[in-house]
Amino acid sequence: MILDERATSFAVIRDAAVELLAMHDIAPRVVRYVASMQKWLITQAIVALHLKRQADPACPSLTARALIDFFARQPAFSKNTLTAHLAEMRAYGLLIGQESADRRAKPLQLSADGETLIRRWLASHLAALDRLDGGRRMVRFAGDPGLLARIHPMAIQSLIFDPAWAYPPTSVDLFVRTESGSNILHELICRLPKDVQIGDEPVCLGPLHASEVSTRHTLSRGHVQKVFARARAQGLLTWGLPGNRGDLFVSRTLLRDYVRWQEVKFKAISSAYEQA
Repeated sequence: MILDERATSFAVIRDAAVELLAMHDIAPRVVRYVASMQKWLITQAIVALHLKRQADPACPSLTARALIDFFARQPAFSKNTLTAHLAEMRAYGLLIGQESADRRAKPLQLSADGETLIRRWLASHLAALDRLDGGRRMVRFAGDPGLLARIHPMAIQSLIFDPAWAYPPTSVDLFVRTESGSNILHELICRLPKDVQIGDEPVCLGPLHASEVSTRHTLSRGHVQKVFARARAQGLLTWGLPGNRGDLFVSRTLLRDYVRWQEVKFKAISSAYEQA
């Protein structure tokens, strides 16, 4: 296994969560497009199509048709959902139009800012893998700018069509299927103690109020409270005092499921790196 329940693994995935939230703080409008499972899958597919074309001009351009065809083997989303997602990303400047002889095709490409962020996303995962096994992936990645366009599409192709990633464990799914739920979950993970190990007892994260999460991620307090309430009802979160006051405790079920889910992603990225 790449990840397990030892303190070393938890320190790595906690720091990875810290990095993901740091990226949110830099570009919250961009990161919201990967802050739920549905948005993550569609956005990463869009980025993969852009990078495949970048690495090989013979590949189809990024268009609505190309995105629909990408998901054809596993039609998890309607055509309207996919085209609307493309249009929204273009409206916010994350995608820009390309010149084309065929005006009907309307090819797009990822903006420079978007490409910078996805490079940072991949770099953070490669650095985490290096910490786990003492590798030198980041050194090679930093020295070869073309690796991004070779690694990312392979990893994403694997993850999108892997049920172990696209359909997370129930405890994780409770968070990531909601709007910005991934960010809420990462808030919990990044507060893990440095030397944490999973035992039989829930892990204490210290005080955490819905207002802190809602303010950081520009969410309504009510939305965060609903997510917390569902997690509390499932026994995934508990508080030391009534009314969600006092220290917050996270169940071992949620932590173990999160580790196993993240392992799927790290394995896909590691394998794509080796192939690239």
